[in-house]
Amino acid sequence: MSEILSLLPLQVVGNGVMPVDPNQNMAVSLALAGLAFVVTTIIGRPIVTFLRQQKVGKQIRIDGPQTHLVKTGTPTMGGIMVSISVIVVTLVFNVAGRLSMALPLAVLLACTILGGFDDRLSLVGGSKDGMSARIKMLWLVVIGVVAAFVLHAPFPFGLGLHNIYIPFIGQFDLGWVYLPIAALAIVGTANAVNFTDGLDTLAGGTAAIAFCAYGIVAYRQGQLGVVTFCFIMVGALMGFLWFNAHPAQVFMGDTGSLPIGAALAVAAFMTGQWLLLPIIGIVFVAEMASVILQVAYFKWTKWRTGEGKRLFKMTPLHHHFELLGWSETQVTVRLWMIGMMAGLIGVALALVWI
Repeated sequence: MSEILSLLPLQVVGNGVMPVDPNQNMAVSLALAGLAFVVTTIIGRPIVTFLRQQKVGKQIRIDGPQTHLVKTGTPTMGGIMVSISVIVVTLVFNVAGRLSMALPLAVLLACTILGGFDDRLSLVGGSKDGMSARIKMLWLVVIGVVAAFVLHAPFPFGLGLHNIYIPFIGQFDLGWVYLPIAALAIVGTANAVNFTDGLDTLAGGTAAIAFCAYGIVAYRQGQLGVVTFCFIMVGALMGFLWFNAHPAQVFMGDTGSLPIGAALAVAAFMTGQWLLLPIIGIVFVAEMASVILQVAYFKWTKWRTGEGKRLFKMTPLHHHFELLGWSETQVTVRLWMIGMMAGLIGVALALVWI
């Protein structure tokens, strides 16, 4: 990896070492994705071994697909390897001269800690359900609001972002309305990725696709630091998938899904093309929407008829497809395909926003 980096001319920006030329920055960012992959696979094996020794085993829903019962006891909290890799590589290569990258790093770290507490309580702390849903949501909202404030606040307190970009039309100043939208998107995306994390490689693979798409969008917008961060995330997620490939040796747990989703939303807002997030992250949106619709429809039909009915056989959505007869691999690969196509459409819309 050092040989690859040495072939690319680096320029010092302030105290930074990353290139100022967008094309050179993209080349180095892609190389750093490879480095993040290597780092994750190296640290992944001892992390999986440690989690197995600590008996940090996943509890499987009894009312879920019966084929999942064999996964009981598989180590979880594997998302820690993604966070460690991203934090280390970003601190070394993508923070000096690019202090705005401290924001996605801080969000990643905060949500990793939050998810880790939840996983530990539910898996080795004696509480079946883990952290109270209200407490977890409260902390997620706090993280989202603080991140939104940093995104929106003027220099030197924040990044001074407040615009919305609409494809084919242009950009508009949202003013203070930007703040609640950003907070809601960060919290919502974190939860959406959390819902998606239910099959081997599903959340990690679709997240890698989304980060890749936003890496290209950031390149189009000239956000060099975001380009590098996104591709470091892609490399780290690919490294995690090495251990999460079916049948999974480890699950990411809330330790991985919450920070991955929140970091994706922050990256989207830093590019300015956050309106494309529901498109690029269409799989996450569908998974979360299925849960919301299922609960709402059940309550409505119970109120109207006295007997609750369901729209789907089971939610989140990937379980519905499993109960229709699709194999786990079929569900995952097909949702990957949808994610890839949605990512391409999102990039296309970013290229024609004016």
